Amino acid sequence: MIQLSHSAINEVLRLKARTQNPGLKLRIAVLLNGCLDRSYAMTLDNILQPGDQVYDCDSLQVVVSPDTLPYIDGLVVDYSEDLMGGSFRFHNPNAVQSCSCGNSFSISS
Repeated sequence: MIQLSHSAINEVLRLKARTQNPGLKLRIAVLLNGCLDRSYAMTLDNILQPGDQVYDCDSLQVVVSPDTLPYIDGLVVDYSEDLMGGSFRFHNPNAVQSCSCGNSFSISS
């Protein structure tokens, strides 16, 4: 299961509204790059692939591919703003190490 905080949902909905495409969903993926082994990627997408898992988070649908799910099952995404700007924060119970940037992580082999 993937969860988004209210502030993360509101920020994605704000970004989605700028596209003027109400059918877009938030896709969360894991890429093989970053400071550590893997990094998070988030895009707005309206195409579902076979096997995609769709989560309803209030008024937002979140899509995760079956290849990505084992790495981020239980992920909580938050959004916060400070003097340096706003950013998404990832709290992943599967990560054994996270980079200080917060967007890169590694898992146990």
